[in-house]
Amino acid sequence: MNLQFYLEKLQNSEQFKNFMKEHPNAFPCSGFFVIDKTGKEGDKQHFDFWIPGNKKLMSFQLENMQLVPLENFGKNLDKISLEQEIDFEKIEKMIVDEMEKQGIKAKIQKILLSFQKLEEKNFLVGTVFVPKLGLIQINIDLQNMKITHFAKKSFISMMNIFGKKK
Repeated sequence: MNLQFYLEKLQNSEQFKNFMKEHPNAFPCSGFFVIDKTGKEGDKQHFDFWIPGNKKLMSFQLENMQLVPLENFGKNLDKISLEQEIDFEKIEKMIVDEMEKQGIKAKIQKILLSFQKLEEKNFLVGTVFVPKLGLIQINIDLQNMKITHFAKKSFISMMNIFGKKK
């Protein structure tokens, strides 16, 4: 699947059309995508919209076409371009190729991707879950279709770090 497929699904929904009539100044500020390789929970796609007039953040959950308010933490959000070409199968292949280069032989269980603006560029910021409580943090520069950050972590080591702070 690709971003445009999900975007068309969103834009053709009555919920979205009504939302945009009610909030014509609202703009997309992020997207959230879950690729579930285990098939247990299913894939998810959310598009988040910032309403500048009343400083609210709303998320469209495509799997059930619900509109859900989100916490904003009091900051203004940047607009992202939904004209971006994102093919999630190609993104997954990029991740698998980088895993092979890094000597990681594990199979992907789940990929969480956040589509957002960083340093004035559109990025996918992600977490990839692999067996044995392993995870990979990844950033993908969408303009250049290049992985800019790749780090393997252990969920256990992260819990130890958080648990030691007092």
